[in-house]
Amino acid sequence: MNETILVIEDDENIRELVSYTLLKEGYQVAAVATGEEALALLRVQPAALVLLDLMLPGIDGLAVCRQLRENPDTAQLPIVILTAKGEEDDIVIGLNAGASDYISKPFSRNVLLARVRAALRNTASRPDRGLPPPDSEELIRVHNLTIHLGRHVLLVDGQPVELSATELRILQVLARKPGWVFTREQILDAVHGDCYAITPRAVDVHIVNVRRKLGEAGKYIETVRGVGYRFKD
Repeated sequence: MNETILVIEDDENIRELVSYTLLKEGYQVAAVATGEEALALLRVQPAALVLLDLMLPGIDGLAVCRQLRENPDTAQLPIVILTAKGEEDDIVIGLNAGASDYISKPFSRNVLLARVRAALRNTASRPDRGLPPPDSEELIRVHNLTIHLGRHVLLVDGQPVELSATELRILQVLARKPGWVFTREQILDAVHGDCYAITPRAVDVHIVNVRRKLGEAGKYIETVRGVGYRFKD
């Protein structure tokens, strides 16, 4: 293995334990205690995955997550949250900020490694799942929307609209096949892979945000009760 995993954890004991577990498994590891250090490091040293604690001094984990998703260089980077906040609402907030997955503390070595493998596997397999890779030149034009996933660009009436990486991929899944109905599970599978360990409720949260950000164009995303969502034909 040559993947470098960035561990962002202010608790020294947990940081060392996680780093040791990953190193023993054969991964390369970079470990920092603050969000500021992490953002600075990623500017000069790319990582294959980030393990991110939410409760950090200075810039907290949610802010770090949002900044990584807003940067085109790290918009597709898998981010797995390490959090003692096990409540569903806290998990949804983290996913809504752009996290790929989460692990609730305390966690076992096997759970940690399984989630890391799953996140890396999902990233490696995305081009084979019928969605364009990040450097794809595919352009989707439907109604008054233009979507370019590779460049992380969404235009509504020619004006840019900011979406997170996950939000843009969900919109792309729906917009590529107007009129088709997708279940929440199908959307999760298309966006993150079939081993993505979150509940379908996260899709609802993302859809609400996409509609809000689209403004009047949000009406094109229709809810099919008891089934899922579709993009209006």
